[in-house]
Amino acid sequence: MTSFAPDSIVLNRKLPLWYQVSQSLRASILGRSPQDPLRLPTEEQLAGHYGVSVLTMRQALKELEDEGLISRHRRRGTFIEPDARRGTPVRLLGSVDAIVAQQSGMTTELLEHGKSPVPPELAEYFPDLDEVAAYHRLRSDEQTGEPTNHARNYLRPELAAGIDPSDLARRPMTKVLRDVVGADISRITDTVEARLADPETARLLQVPLLSPILHYTGVTYDTDGRVLDAAVIHYRGDRFSFTVTLDAT
Repeated sequence: MTSFAPDSIVLNRKLPLWYQVSQSLRASILGRSPQDPLRLPTEEQLAGHYGVSVLTMRQALKELEDEGLISRHRRRGTFIEPDARRGTPVRLLGSVDAIVAQQSGMTTELLEHGKSPVPPELAEYFPDLDEVAAYHRLRSDEQTGEPTNHARNYLRPELAAGIDPSDLARRPMTKVLRDVVGADISRITDTVEARLADPETARLLQVPLLSPILHYTGVTYDTDGRVLDAAVIHYRGDRFSFTVTLDAT
């Protein structure tokens, strides 16, 4: 039986290895194609793939098992749960793969894209630009079709040349920037606050006007400290929660 092939990552030694591996594997699972096999490689094979010990790999798999994304069967192996619920909370420890995992596993509709003036609220991130490339997407639960969030990404114009709109059908913008465009991402800053749904958000997310939503702003920087992408995402407040865990090491 053919096994599922996860993506590879470059591990950051400043973060727990099991956490980085679990989030990378989580992103691979949630971003898989329907025709991909459900069986995972063995613990030993996965450990070799990620360059970690079997003990570290076992801890990473337990995290995914606790989340309900995989099931482990003695003598049979480890399998992806085809009906695993998407959109569960993600613990963020500053890993780019954690951001990718949080964005994965949803059906994405590209509502519009093209050139746009820099929004006034994001002007501080693009001081050298008057115009950016803008992408507006609506994400829905793969199983129920229920809208969960809508996102607007504002990118430096030169990055848009490397993006095919079809890339965004299943891949998160962060993954497209890193793996397709080849952007050298160094960090992402996240801000989450409570707001009330405006008419557009209420219509897109199918929630009552002025109902609580989560307003997320994510800013992606390259190694020179330049902003590559500023994302503004509105999440349904009844479908998402965010937990930030600070690593004391």
